[in-house]
Amino acid sequence: MIDNKAIFNISYGLFVLVARQGEKDNACIINVAQQVTSDPLQLMICVNKTNLTHDMVLRTLKFNLCPLSEEATMKPFQHFGFQSGHQVDKFADCQQELRTDNGLLYLPKFINSVISCVVTKSIDLGTHTLFIARVMEARVLSDSPSITYAYYQQHIKPKPVAAEPAAGKKKWVCEVCGYVYEGDELPDDFVCPWCKHGKADFKLME
Repeated sequence: MIDNKAIFNISYGLFVLVARQGEKDNACIINVAQQVTSDPLQLMICVNKTNLTHDMVLRTLKFNLCPLSEEATMKPFQHFGFQSGHQVDKFADCQQELRTDNGLLYLPKFINSVISCVVTKSIDLGTHTLFIARVMEARVLSDSPSITYAYYQQHIKPKPVAAEPAAGKKKWVCEVCGYVYEGDELPDDFVCPWCKHGKADFKLME
């Protein structure tokens, strides 16, 4: 079954991309997805090659795309976006296993649709791969609007804590996820514990 409203929900937004290889499920956050043809109904996604989910899609040629809704909190970003599937089982605490017809998981919380696809073509873009895929199933799960990057920045991303630093201490805030580091200096090799970005993405708080 294909509900065209579910396809409309990918017109803009941030998405949970889900894949499975063998007995391993994994997911990540992506921000590039759009419809490319209507007959057959196909969409395209762009995925960073360093991601385990990318490797699973490349090998199995199938995935679920789940648009995040305005009901989302920071939790799915921390869970699916800020940690590596090589190191953790991102579905270990999944209490309710819901799967689409292609056998892939989806989590109904924080998303408004689930779209199942089979890859028909992949294009190497250097650091990323562009996947073009045929839509096999598309369902609407809620009426909540899809989240935009601007909405994430304004309503979900943690705001820096406006507090006086301890004597002799300074504060730097990660401009990607909002994590605040406090210390005498921010080390050159510092990596954000939340989103894994480096010193270049931190700003000294006034």
